[in-house]
Amino acid sequence: MRPRLPSPVREIEDETFARHGVRLLLKRDDLIHPDLPGNKWRKLAPNLRAAAAAGERALLTFGGAYSNHLRATAAAGRLLGFATIGVVRGDELAGAPLNPSLARCAADGMRLHFVDRGTYRRKTEPDVLAALHDRFGAFAVIPEGGSNSLAAQGCTELGRELRGVADTAAVACGTGGTLAGLAAGLAPGQRAIGVAVLKGGSPHFLQRTVEDLQRAAFGAPCGDWRLEDRFHCGGYARRTPELDAFADAFEARHGLPLERVYVAKLLLGLTTLAEEGAFAPGSTVAAVITGMP
Repeated sequence: MRPRLPSPVREIEDETFARHGVRLLLKRDDLIHPDLPGNKWRKLAPNLRAAAAAGERALLTFGGAYSNHLRATAAAGRLLGFATIGVVRGDELAGAPLNPSLARCAADGMRLHFVDRGTYRRKTEPDVLAALHDRFGAFAVIPEGGSNSLAAQGCTELGRELRGVADTAAVACGTGGTLAGLAAGLAPGQRAIGVAVLKGGSPHFLQRTVEDLQRAAFGAPCGDWRLEDRFHCGGYARRTPELDAFADAFEARHGLPLERVYVAKLLLGLTTLAEEGAFAPGSTVAAVITGMP
């Protein structure tokens, strides 16, 4: 469980950014830990410490069939001796062959519990949690994506590591916890951008979620941040020919394999913003690489 912190920063020469006089840095959070890369380490670590301090022996959390968070929680349980339970969205998956992500969870000892989508939407309601306690016994709950006030506090260090390094720091956004902490940790004069990877319902839902996380963690919304919701490519884990073509070209230019659910959408968004002149000439943009394929 020894993390590599602070994570390294690598400057890359990218023609689109250079043409607009902008430097592009990659904040390699994917190198923090082999099993808990990137924001998964930063969000899980404070939750794991709190569970251990409370004497909890089991962790229960939620995610979809390709959830990086489920996989990271399962790995953390294996490394630290917690029993882990993963509540997975989609009861049609029960009895079907496990995809590679869920197979990794199971190999790390996670008990997988598949529920229908209606029950999954109500996962935080008392009757649903009571039924889970009846089935599995005592456990500490870690929310979907690991995003809660503890996670936001854990991600402030990401912002502190980027103080004085970049004018803009950007991260892909699923449940909002990383952006909430990143923005709070940056210095005055720096700004954060969250590139949403979920299509979601109301365009303001993620905005409210990040604000609520900051209120819970820091007492009030804080930092200079905004969301970009144009680059989800159809929704979570969805891909388009444009996204694949961009990612293939980026990989060929820079020799860096791109994770497609989060990282490729982040870099597609930042490249589009650079082409639109969103970043001032002479400024520096840092993209947080939260995971590898």
